[in-house]
Amino acid sequence: MREPDFALDLEPAVDRLLRFLAVEGVTGQEKAIGEEVVRQLVDAGVPRRAIRFDRANDKIPLPTQTGNLIVTLPGTLPGPRRLFMTHLDTVPLCAGAKPVRRGQRIEAAGETALGGDNRTGVACLVTLVTTLVRQKLAHPPLTLLFTVREESGLWGARHVDLADLGDPAEAYNVDGGSPSDLTIGAVGAERWEAEIIGRAAHAGVHPERGVSATVVASLALAEAYRGGWFGKVRQGANEGTANVGVLGGRDGKSAGDATNVVTDYVQVRGEARSHAMSFVRTITNTYKEALRKAAREVRDDRGRGAKVRFRSRRDYYPFHLRPASPVVRRAEAAVVRLGHQPTLRVTNGGLDANWLVRHGVPTVTFGAGQRNVHTVEEYVDLGDFANGCRMALALATQDV
Repeated sequence: MREPDFALDLEPAVDRLLRFLAVEGVTGQEKAIGEEVVRQLVDAGVPRRAIRFDRANDKIPLPTQTGNLIVTLPGTLPGPRRLFMTHLDTVPLCAGAKPVRRGQRIEAAGETALGGDNRTGVACLVTLVTTLVRQKLAHPPLTLLFTVREESGLWGARHVDLADLGDPAEAYNVDGGSPSDLTIGAVGAERWEAEIIGRAAHAGVHPERGVSATVVASLALAEAYRGGWFGKVRQGANEGTANVGVLGGRDGKSAGDATNVVTDYVQVRGEARSHAMSFVRTITNTYKEALRKAAREVRDDRGRGAKVRFRSRRDYYPFHLRPASPVVRRAEAAVVRLGHQPTLRVTNGGLDANWLVRHGVPTVTFGAGQRNVHTVEEYVDLGDFANGCRMALALATQDV
């Protein structure tokens, strides 16, 4: 079989990456970047009929402009279908990013994040298809999936339909820094929200008539912290993480209206993560019980306490692929084929791979040059970006 040209024509690939980085598309607002990807794919020679958007956005409980972008390519050779995936969206800190190339880096010109997470993946996959089509390289049936709302809860991957993807046998997710680092496992997570309903009163004249929702929240969080349930959580043989990220009032406003009024409402939002889903639930329940206990402790002069409305939802499930599984072995062989040493990793972050594995498709994640993501110091390492493109090409043409 014809050997793929790993000496890619990198300048067009870098130009493509720069164009994608310049298109705004924060999470939930992926229409513009999706349309730009479609234009690039059609220009590369992909038939328009092979490109479609699904209706995942109709199922996502948050405003989302468009569905997942799916590209289905018939194989030039028979074999099980392989899926390559990445996400279209960026974090809000990337809004207005202006990418500039400085040597072997791409950085943001202003005080924003860059969006290399995950426009590196987007450019990598479009480069993959462009190379396959223009060089007429042999490959099995392939599907490309560009998901929406990854950054705000892995929503696109959660709601994708395997039938729309052509029922792939294995998947490769481009999302990270080094192509040689192969992520084969990740934590599961829950997000929770608590509404604390206290009782307002004049804080100067009759504070005893009030029930402070602020005090309830403070007591509960202090108890969780003292018990070792905040940050890195280690309880016996179990490990995980917990965080409270948001305390506020109704409609995104501050908790409380004035210093002379006992605060009658506080909203608290947090998360729990672990490689054991049972321990994720334990962490979440610990916060629920701490809040309810504090609500009983804080009372007004008539003995009335606060109320707590607590809700939680599964964000994503943990997974861990066997190192000896075919998809991991194939990914390791691709790294070696490129002249590098593969490293198997398990991450404490969530990935679209969490949901693809849950859907029944074993998925390995590798990187394409992201660095310092979700910060204003973010940049793309163009050496790793080039190797990420080669990695995708090696995986798409392996064993043909």
